Amino acid sequence: MIKELKFSLYLIVIFLYFFLTLKYYFSDSNEKNYYKSIKNVDKKITAFSKDLILLTNDTENVTEYLKKTIDKNKKNYHFWKLKNNNDR
Repeated sequence: MIKELKFSLYLIVIFLYFFLTLKYYFSDSNEKNYYKSIKNVDKKITAFSKDLILLTNDTENVTEYLKKTIDKNKKNYHFWKLKNNNDR
């Protein structure tokens, strides 16, 4: 008898927990608070973005392109060939 009472009490508590949680989650006051918080975050983002300092672009013409010169006297080295030569 006691086991059935404990079991039914557990079921009632679990059912009440889910019922009250869902009731609050879908309530109008929760939805209003949720949308108010979203609006507050948007306002904070726009206020913060107005105070941001924009940095100037100083990366123009930084890269220098080199033309590969064809020099017949220059020896072309390859990594694996150099490694094999050093292993001897």
